[in-house]
Amino acid sequence: MMSGYYLLDDAKRFLHATLSNQIARVSPTLYARLTKQTGRGFAPESVEQAADYFQTCFKDYFETLGVPEHEIKRYLNGKQLLEYGPGDVPGVALLMIAHGAERVTCVDRFALVSMTQKNADILLDLLWHLDNSARARAAECFRQPGNPFSGFNPERIRYLIQPDGLSELEGEVDIVLSRAVLEHVNDLDATFDDMARALKTDGILLHQVDLKSHGLHRRNPLDFLTWPPALWSWMHSHKGVPNRWRVDRYRDAMQRNGFEALLLKPTDVVDASVVSEVRPHLAGPFKSLSDADLSWLGFWLVGRKTDSGGHGT
Repeated sequence: MMSGYYLLDDAKRFLHATLSNQIARVSPTLYARLTKQTGRGFAPESVEQAADYFQTCFKDYFETLGVPEHEIKRYLNGKQLLEYGPGDVPGVALLMIAHGAERVTCVDRFALVSMTQKNADILLDLLWHLDNSARARAAECFRQPGNPFSGFNPERIRYLIQPDGLSELEGEVDIVLSRAVLEHVNDLDATFDDMARALKTDGILLHQVDLKSHGLHRRNPLDFLTWPPALWSWMHSHKGVPNRWRVDRYRDAMQRNGFEALLLKPTDVVDASVVSEVRPHLAGPFKSLSDADLSWLGFWLVGRKTDSGGHGT
């Protein structure tokens, strides 16, 4: 249908995806529960594996910023952070507080955070691996220090659920960060505008963006870009699946919203033959993209809000 590969398969995909999209539209919470979303994929994981994931994310952020491990506490001291899409456990937020941040505001479209026994154990595992001073700070993230079941202390971790996924903060944040989240937002320009409003002047953007299909391609890793936008919207607009925008849209959104790009580095690229195979079938928004931009399957983005950091239109 879209690419000429599998007409019957495409028709089945369209019907199934459209039905599940309506479930997500009517009841986002039910959809999140049915699909068992965690924000870390769908593979089974142990408590230790989940805790290791958050520790890896934390290290990756500072390696990307070029902040040595021994400087992290000084760098974070007193800072206010905003994290988009923390998933079902705000493990990164807890580690940021443990290492010196003042408060982390977490914002999501779906109410994924839930204090199951497993999720509480993940947070306790993170606490256990901290040194004494960091553990004491992390314990303050809970209403009863050290007890995840008591709920989060909003002075340390503030959790917001917004239908549009926007924080609506004004000039109070030093760093905005996310991992594999921006590719899911419905309105990329509005999200960058939200970052510009939330950040102080000279505030930092720090995002890892995953441009893969998230399992929605057929045989070519880029053939999910062959669906026309109207059909893709019918199938996926309420589910938080990839918005399909490529790296060019992120560059443009940064510029329009007054950000200086400090780093834009691919994390994975496809071979030129993959781009050549899919190019004749691309949907309208992607036809004019360069082969280089089409080849990126993910990237790190670091930016700084400038003095002229206005807001996009």
